[in-house]
Amino acid sequence: MSPVRLAPPAAEVGLRLARAGVCIAASGLSAAAAAGRLRRLRGANLDRAQARALVLRDVCRRLLDLHGVKASVEGPIPLGPALLASNHVSWLDPLVVSATVPCVPVSKLDVSSWPIIGGLVSELGVLFVNRGDPRSGARVIRDAERALAAGLPVLNFPEGTTTTGSQVLPFRRGLFGLARRAGVPVVPVALSYDPPHLAWVGDATFLPHYLRLAGEARARVRVRLGGPVEPAGYASPSELASAVRERILGLLGDDRDAAVGT
Repeated sequence: MSPVRLAPPAAEVGLRLARAGVCIAASGLSAAAAAGRLRRLRGANLDRAQARALVLRDVCRRLLDLHGVKASVEGPIPLGPALLASNHVSWLDPLVVSATVPCVPVSKLDVSSWPIIGGLVSELGVLFVNRGDPRSGARVIRDAERALAAGLPVLNFPEGTTTTGSQVLPFRRGLFGLARRAGVPVVPVALSYDPPHLAWVGDATFLPHYLRLAGEARARVRVRLGGPVEPAGYASPSELASAVRERILGLLGDDRDAAVGT
């Protein structure tokens, strides 16, 4: 049975709001700095997609640092084009992985309208998909193919929604077919949070969850990257997706048990 969580006292709510205000202001400054760095990288004749991925990495690192999120990373960092397939626990997930590996994330369209995060990442190459709209999905696949051709990893969350971290839902075929056509490896990514209730699931809205994060005394995320899975060894995108899901389950290990009851 999940423990009963009492409403925080007014003083604690005020502290969270104050900390959130500081983080929002600092995030705005980070956005301005990111725009300036992006212009400088373009001036240095760096490929536009690569420049965006590098700036996104640095911005995500800065945002995690501002919000007190400490990441530990295990496993080899992929170099060159690859599909990064991760379990999905929180709205923090794309920030965490992008801070670890310069990449092009795929995210649901709603994120583009979120305060703090949306406007910033929209300028830095995130691919937004409107699930349920075949034209949007086709456009994202084309854009992801261009990113791979430019030598960049593409980040995907094939569960299609978040969980508490106690399970990994069946994977959608999605970009696994693209990985097979492009002949790029799939890198399994396993994410787990401490405290586990940083998971963002169900009908939770962004702002209350954000305020909870702002009020945490500590927040840690463990990032585990598995060895690359070569698509040529699998007969279909579905088989590839299932194999990668099993790799992620293995990487998570006992962390799934810790997330039960959140």
